[in-house]
Amino acid sequence: MPDDMEKETAAPPLAEDTASTTDVDEKEPAPPNPSEHKKSLEIATSSVTEPSKTAEKVSDDEKSDDEYPHGLALYLIMLGLCLAVFLIAIDQTIIATAIPKITDRFNSLDDVGWYASAYMLTTGAFQLLYGRLYSTFSIKYVFITSISIFELGSLLCGATPSSIGLIVGRAIAGVGAAGLFSGALIILAHVVPLHKRPTFMGAIGGMWGIASVAGPLLGGVFTDKATWRLCFYINLPLGAIAILAIMFLFHEPKRPAVANLGWQERLKTFDLYGNVFLMPAIISLFLALQWGGSKYPWGNGRIIALFVVFAVLISGFVAVQFWRPHNAMMPPHIVARRSVWAACTFSFLMAGAFFTLTYYIPIWFQAVKGVSAVASGIRNLPLILGVVATSIIVGGLVTAVGYYTPFMIASTVCMSIGAGLLSTLEPNSSHPAWIGYQAFAGLGVGMGMQLPLIAVQTVLPLDLVPTGTAVVVFAQTLGGAICIAIAQSVFQNKLIQKVGQYAPGIDPAIVIATGATNIHSKIPPQDLQGVILAYDKALTQVFLVAVATGALTIIGSTAMEWKSVKKAKKEGDAEAEAGESKVTVEEPVQVPEKA
Repeated sequence: MPDDMEKETAAPPLAEDTASTTDVDEKEPAPPNPSEHKKSLEIATSSVTEPSKTAEKVSDDEKSDDEYPHGLALYLIMLGLCLAVFLIAIDQTIIATAIPKITDRFNSLDDVGWYASAYMLTTGAFQLLYGRLYSTFSIKYVFITSISIFELGSLLCGATPSSIGLIVGRAIAGVGAAGLFSGALIILAHVVPLHKRPTFMGAIGGMWGIASVAGPLLGGVFTDKATWRLCFYINLPLGAIAILAIMFLFHEPKRPAVANLGWQERLKTFDLYGNVFLMPAIISLFLALQWGGSKYPWGNGRIIALFVVFAVLISGFVAVQFWRPHNAMMPPHIVARRSVWAACTFSFLMAGAFFTLTYYIPIWFQAVKGVSAVASGIRNLPLILGVVATSIIVGGLVTAVGYYTPFMIASTVCMSIGAGLLSTLEPNSSHPAWIGYQAFAGLGVGMGMQLPLIAVQTVLPLDLVPTGTAVVVFAQTLGGAICIAIAQSVFQNKLIQKVGQYAPGIDPAIVIATGATNIHSKIPPQDLQGVILAYDKALTQVFLVAVATGALTIIGSTAMEWKSVKKAKKEGDAEAEAGESKVTVEEPVQVPEKA
């Protein structure tokens, strides 16, 4: 008998029969009905031969440490996962320093916004779909396919002869990127036991910080010393290494619930109606956020129409999730769990705070301090290194202590204080000030950014981890996009207002058109100090957006259940032992012959 069958919990009818046997000693009831006993035997047999959700959780999610990869194999798998996450992380930062050269090559200044938004549109639209793909199809091959799609998009971007080709390539890369981060976390759940997982997840999360530093620097070097096309070609060898590592070292986990399903049965589990509503809803939202306040005013009819379309479509999506909960991309019974909705809330707000700081702190250095783009990236290191170091350290601490909720609460406090300190920066702020403030904010982000994903993997059985992970990653993406749009609106409005206050002799439209990197060379000397002060006041108001979103993460961190990754392992082992002891074979009942 297979192991997972041996651990199956006995069916309730067996317990009832045991109780009835006790009653036989006290009374002498009528002889048992043979037909009823036959039915009881069939129920008991089916419960042993058909693995239940509980059995699947015990056999897969809480298997012994010896059943997981060890040594070189584990570290090579981790290398593949880290490289996959590094790909999508660096792809969002390396292009920033290459865009001026790209627009010169294609004469495509009007297309700049699409280079980022085409990628974000497809990433956001396909993120939840990948949750269903990982739940229904081979985890290994869905992950490899997503890397391959990302690589194809990068190849098209590097080889394109036109701006349209670059936009198409970015959109294709976004489709692949949508499945990489969640896929890496799902594979991690199958190769590392839960009580050790926070340490490894900290390493994966650290890739975002490393890429945030390396991206602008590599982009500048490639653009200045070779060609901007290397910004995309660099993804090809890195992706190939990741594919090889996962292809040959990651063994597909056994999933009885989907193992025997054919293609038609698998496709029937997809939330077709939900996708019909969700994808155009996300596209409408991202277009409204991309165009609002930049291409069109927020009160423009196009922007209002996009928001209305989003509201209607997302309402339809929510209705479909309740109407067809079994095949839903965001199953209500999963999202309604306390730890899951708390994780989504925390991730949404923390991602918004973090991306606001990473986008606008370099602008503060370039506009207020007058440094180059590369130098601003270097001065942004205290924030990024704080995120990377703390993410890894806290991962180890959660592995040691077991509980992650205290670190999420501490993350809320540190992030809010750090962002608040950044909002006090002035043009004459010293090095210790902007270094220390960034480091403190980075401490807060690194302490909590990965923990919602640990929480979801702790409270959900392994067969629901793909869906739960996709929902949390989707919340992160959405939070980053929405908060960046809010921050951009605050920045532009405040800059116009402050230029009129501190540099009344110059048209604010000229300041905005000049750009942050050129104000020191193109703004007249008599207006320069006023413009610098206006930039400082506008950007510190933007940092208050990060303060607000960082403070609001208290909703998620305090709502999070106090669960221990170590206790979950012990409970799983106890359940497995109890399951083994309860498996019994019912003896046939002898029916007395009639006299």
